[in-house]
Amino acid sequence: MNQLKGMIRGKKYRRLFIQLLIILLPAFSFAQTDKNYFEAYGFILTDGGYNFNSIDPDWFDVMRPTKLPKYKNQFGSNGNYFISVRQTRFGVRSSTATKFGELKTQFDFDLFGFGKDVGQTTIHLVNGFGQLGKFIGGQTPSTFMDTEVFPVTLDYWGPSSRVFFLNIQLRYTPIYTDKERFAIALERPGATADGTDYSNSVDIQHVKPRLPFPNLVTHYRHNWNWGYTQIGAIVKYLEWKDTSPTPAQDLSGSDIGWGFNASTVINAGKRLKFKLQGEYGEGYENYMADPSPDVALGSNPGNSLSPVKGKALPAWGFLSFAEVEWTKKLKSSIGYSMINIENADLQSLDAFRKGEYALINLRCYPVDNVMFGIEYQYGKRHNFNDGFYSNGNKIQFSFKFNFSQKFEMK
Repeated sequence: MNQLKGMIRGKKYRRLFIQLLIILLPAFSFAQTDKNYFEAYGFILTDGGYNFNSIDPDWFDVMRPTKLPKYKNQFGSNGNYFISVRQTRFGVRSSTATKFGELKTQFDFDLFGFGKDVGQTTIHLVNGFGQLGKFIGGQTPSTFMDTEVFPVTLDYWGPSSRVFFLNIQLRYTPIYTDKERFAIALERPGATADGTDYSNSVDIQHVKPRLPFPNLVTHYRHNWNWGYTQIGAIVKYLEWKDTSPTPAQDLSGSDIGWGFNASTVINAGKRLKFKLQGEYGEGYENYMADPSPDVALGSNPGNSLSPVKGKALPAWGFLSFAEVEWTKKLKSSIGYSMINIENADLQSLDAFRKGEYALINLRCYPVDNVMFGIEYQYGKRHNFNDGFYSNGNKIQFSFKFNFSQKFEMK
């Protein structure tokens, strides 16, 4: 009798296991490639040109409105020649067929210094992720982004308002067809705070960030005969703690950051394409290409214990670009971008409020894997409340040489 019960129990567990496999296997089942391969790829890109106006010297070879002067002569005299190879990139990627679907890996880096290496020509990780079927883990463009809406520019940075953030994430894409795509991800949390000196009125040196939850990010895309549309959304929890042992004022607090990002690419003919994007939200600024603070101090009238409080800053922006193929070897991009911040009242008068960005270029592809071009870039910074603004005008020349070698594996 016990043996019979064991057999029945074993059959029951086998049925449950089979049912579980039936549920889970579609989650891995993207179409597989015919052959396994390993590829080394990249490009050598040299940029040179002339800054007619001054800009933060750490960002000499890009156009970033936030890095333009916030007061007269902040970065010295106008008119500087520059040359750089910081856009140069090298990477490897692979594809391997497994019983759970295609296993893909990608690792690449450029030479554009960030953080403690800002302004330097040094290794900077771009992608470092693995993908098994519909799951991705590692660093890759945020799920909030739409990389296909980005215009082709010679400028490394591109339109200042575009949603652009390479983030570490766990992503699941349950829908991926020729017509539509839906993805959801948990991404590394983070935010930047206004570094304004409040020392005359508020001591903020003991206020420290706390980020107990990942960012929740998603997007949905639909393909049409004329192009596609995509909408992305993000929710992030922002918290900060006043760690002072004897605080005169309690500056601890929290807020919710959120944002929406709508984009489209319109194929208006065989040789004309329009790229449009608009975004709005609060406290999502670190996901912008040219980020400003996510959080700043504002007045909190009527509260004697906490007369000031941190708040997530509202922001909105858009980009509008056209790409033209004059011939198969000559192509151009032209367009405009703007980002606007709703500042908190306690931010300094010269805090960043609005950035404008525009460019036009002509690119030539004389032979396969070679490109050279010329681009005019314009940027403008508007301060919060002192009436000051600064302009940036730049001419850039770029020379690009692509390389790739694929190795098939058994």
